[in-house]
Amino acid sequence: MTSPASTSSSRTVDLPGGVPLTIAEFGTNSEGSAVLYLHGGAGPRTMVGLATALSEHVYGIAPTHPGFDGTPRPDGFDTVADLATAYLDLLDALDLTGVMIIGNSIGGWIAAEMALRDNHNRVGALVLLNAVGIHAHLKQNEVRDVRVMAPAEIAQLSFANEAFRPDFASFSDEQRAATAANQRTLATYAGEAFSSDSKLRGRLHRVTVPVLVAWGEQDGIVLPDYGRGYARSFPNGHFTPIADAGHLPQIEQLDATISAISGFVDTVVKPDERRP
Repeated sequence: MTSPASTSSSRTVDLPGGVPLTIAEFGTNSEGSAVLYLHGGAGPRTMVGLATALSEHVYGIAPTHPGFDGTPRPDGFDTVADLATAYLDLLDALDLTGVMIIGNSIGGWIAAEMALRDNHNRVGALVLLNAVGIHAHLKQNEVRDVRVMAPAEIAQLSFANEAFRPDFASFSDEQRAATAANQRTLATYAGEAFSSDSKLRGRLHRVTVPVLVAWGEQDGIVLPDYGRGYARSFPNGHFTPIADAGHLPQIEQLDATISAISGFVDTVVKPDERRP
């Protein structure tokens, strides 16, 4: 697939409670709906390719979680629940409905929490890409604790293809500091148990919107069986493996990720709107 030229623009939205939120917008808001792209610990740049590729078809919003990439994080704003509430406030502020939320890693956890809290009926569907957040009751370690890993080790476990792994040896001091700061922010939001809420899975039966759980099969951070358990936790959950991809399938296998999302929309979300 040849991605369209980016039409993104950035701005800051001041949310209730004094939360300043940096968002990038892709495409044009012409129908009052959108895709909300929620990044993982590697930062907002990991969602740009996907948002750009879909921008010809749908308006997209990609927030930067407060504290990432040097953005301010207000005092006391330090949990996934805080992020979920803020992003629902964002959908209210922009008056968007039928929103598809695409979340990678911790972004998927945020998406699940948003669906549980969506009392204004803003959310239309979820796409969880190698998401964390639940306790899947597996025998092996469920989510590798990246807090105790060097960046190079995280990259090795995250990408199936070494060509996608960042060359940390070439980083400037400023880039290393920014990477370390992002990891500290991730650890803050992920909490003491790191990347899971033991009670979340038991709540997901209340999420009635369609959910696609798409999974890079070579993920060394979170194994595919965890994703299958995630999908089974939703009443309308669907699991799709993505071959030759690790923890960030939207980067390693962009076309396959888009194909999985498109198939989900055509067959589950909007089956009556499929073209003949």
